[in-house]
Amino acid sequence: MTVHFIGAGPGAADLITVRGLKLIKRCPVVLYAGSLVPADVVTAAQPGARVIDTAPMTLDEIIDEMARAHRKRQHVARVHSGDPSLYGAIAEQMRRLERLGIPYDVTPGVPAYAAAAAALKRELTLPGICQTIVLTRTAVRASPMPAGEDLASLGRSGATLAIHLSINNLATVVRELTPLYGAECPMVVAYRVSWPDERIIHATLGTARAAVKGQGLTRTALILVGRALGGAVHEDSRLYAADHTHVLRPKRRRAAAKPTG
Repeated sequence: MTVHFIGAGPGAADLITVRGLKLIKRCPVVLYAGSLVPADVVTAAQPGARVIDTAPMTLDEIIDEMARAHRKRQHVARVHSGDPSLYGAIAEQMRRLERLGIPYDVTPGVPAYAAAAAALKRELTLPGICQTIVLTRTAVRASPMPAGEDLASLGRSGATLAIHLSINNLATVVRELTPLYGAECPMVVAYRVSWPDERIIHATLGTARAAVKGQGLTRTALILVGRALGGAVHEDSRLYAADHTHVLRPKRRRAAAKPTG
């Protein structure tokens, strides 16, 4: 028996990995975060499977369900939104399972920032513009941010920022990043990206608050900030340059000149 932590992806049911979907179809017990995991994903569970929405449950109640399945030697699909390694609250679940001697594994999922970049048709790491992505959040009601992980500190890098769980803290995001990126820096709010009701709001740090005001966005919105979002003119990557050689594309020998006359 194994508890399989599965990333369901950002929202669209067909963005779950093949492995994740196979596990859901195979497991007789499916626990899923119903507020964020699309119903179409868990409807793939086998007929007669015990399918439970864990949104209203406590950690103890969730672990009890896993322990019950363990006693019955039933595999469990524990389905989280996005990729479970990012704000998935799986660490405490795994810690409890280790104490109980219950085996588990993790299947990754498509993270929201990758789905947002796809929707925008943007590469988040442009040569000469930005080669770093920072995944972070701000402190609202959740756990406080550790020292040195505030936006003012992270923003000094000039990296593309993917700011999770912070739409209710938009004023703070704008205030802390504007001195570092400038009011004209592109900013995107991706609401329920890849869901049928997806909304993508294009703005700048200077116009973001006005653009978002009245939209009714209170959750499930990702904030992206960075110069790579605005289609900045950049140099081509060296990866495919004709004079760039590597083990798979070694330097070509010049053809010998043919004799004349």
